[in-house]
Amino acid sequence: MNGTNTFFKTLHDTDLNKLSRLKALSWLSTVELTALVNVLVSANFQRHEIILGEAALASDAHILLTGIARITCMNARRERVTVALIAPGPIPEFPSWEIRGFNFQCFAYKDCRVASLSRNDFDRITASGSEPGSRRMHENDLKQWYRLMVRSSAYLSPGLRDRVARTLLELCSDFGVEESRGTLLREPFSHQDIAELVGASRPRVTEHLARLEQDHLVHRQGRQFIVRVGELAEAIAVRAN
Repeated sequence: MNGTNTFFKTLHDTDLNKLSRLKALSWLSTVELTALVNVLVSANFQRHEIILGEAALASDAHILLTGIARITCMNARRERVTVALIAPGPIPEFPSWEIRGFNFQCFAYKDCRVASLSRNDFDRITASGSEPGSRRMHENDLKQWYRLMVRSSAYLSPGLRDRVARTLLELCSDFGVEESRGTLLREPFSHQDIAELVGASRPRVTEHLARLEQDHLVHRQGRQFIVRVGELAEAIAVRAN
């Protein structure tokens, strides 16, 4: 019995530590984080395994503790494509099954640990804060939807080069680490990953990535990208004016 208690205590402490390191939940107090861990249901998922189906994405609150998650949907050609890559933190709510045809799903892009709880429990635990937890979660959802809109809209980001550049900046924000040459994307995201995010073919995205390299805005380190974030953002702004 003592061995079992030690195992669960270690698991409990581990998930609490993971929660406390999440930037997106840094507004929660230690008391709130501990209360969340007490009601969370956590599970591990291997690469490519389905984490959440469409109905689950639109119901309970889900938090990615470790790994990278991939949100996919069906496009107009009935192909399953990536619409978002999710860093540790809240997994955004996507439309329910009532919106026919898209069939949103969440997969493990890398091995993941995911915790879930009811939205009622989340709201109850976070109700004492200066701002309702549900509002914070909603803001996270809006952030992901805004990114998707900018990446895929010919009106908000008229050229494919800009959409590719904005996607690199987005990935740097979530998965990058600063170093002397720029921001290193720790995960070797493929040209196909970026192509799906911007809604274009892989050859066209490869062409634009090559041009960004020629302009010394992006460098390669093996399969990883190093992005000069400031210069790339400035180049986008110049073209927009």
